[in-house]
Amino acid sequence: MLDKVIYPGTFDPLTNGHLNIIIRAAKLFNNVIVVVTNNYNKKSLFSLNERVYLAKQATLHISNVTIVSFNGLIVDFIRHKKINIIIRGIRSTLDFNYEMQLAKINNVLMPKLENIFMLSDEKWINLSSTIVKEIAHYGGNIEYFLPKIIANAVYKKININ
Repeated sequence: MLDKVIYPGTFDPLTNGHLNIIIRAAKLFNNVIVVVTNNYNKKSLFSLNERVYLAKQATLHISNVTIVSFNGLIVDFIRHKKINIIIRGIRSTLDFNYEMQLAKINNVLMPKLENIFMLSDEKWINLSSTIVKEIAHYGGNIEYFLPKIIANAVYKKININ
């Protein structure tokens, strides 16, 4: 097994698709550091602290996963932690094109950075945090798509019981 890997994202909210990537990464690496970030292009449902708390609760059963937050360029976090591997989940060719662009830019900023793309499990291929929030906003059932604690938090946040 390899030592450490970073899995960054906004995770607003962390979905079962994200959790699937985390679980699979935890089988390949001794330590998986899930980095919850802000994205200035997105309006978050949950605060950064709430997203960290929910991710911690959803991953309690995975002993080699650590959840942290960071606000800034992910390569700065990676340099600080002296880790040179990053994992990104891929659901489609659209994701691949976007993630490849990010990887190339990150490699300019940090040439020794290795990017590992993990394909989404087929049952989560159409899942996104944005879609889950929209379903919940209109009163739909989101419990299949999210860990239970996170589904309950989404319902509470948007005042649906």
